[in-house]
Amino acid sequence: MHIHPYERRWIQFSIGMLIVFGLAIIVSNVFLGINIPGIANSAEPVISLEETEAIEPGVRELGPGRYEVHMTAQVWRFEPSEVRIPVGSTVTFYLYSKDIIHGFKIPNTTLSLMIIPGQVGKMTYTFTEPGEYPIICHEYCGAGHHNMSGTLIVEE
Repeated sequence: MHIHPYERRWIQFSIGMLIVFGLAIIVSNVFLGINIPGIANSAEPVISLEETEAIEPGVRELGPGRYEVHMTAQVWRFEPSEVRIPVGSTVTFYLYSKDIIHGFKIPNTTLSLMIIPGQVGKMTYTFTEPGEYPIICHEYCGAGHHNMSGTLIVEE
């Protein structure tokens, strides 16, 4: 069978690239310890559904200028949907999901987290500018995903 020289070169190049990519996977796995995620590497749940149901969502003042917000995500809402804190406060968010994976994002801040059932999401941020900050779900969670939002109000 006759193979055109250009086609032969492309076949050789393709086989060479497959070998290079295969070696890259082997090197990253064996020598660098990079593994493909799977069931064996998943985190154990740290909070059960019953414990999630028992959490009282809301804002707690820990001290002057320090607050703690416990927030649950459930199809298709955040609880509480409105949070009020004074300007200059350092807020630690504890986020729980009651059903499926949700997202938590406050635009124009560094607050962005995936909320996974059975896990506790924790983030801390200091709000130095007063105003209304939207809270949005940035992980698709079903038909009502576009309605899943809340508001963080930073007051003078």
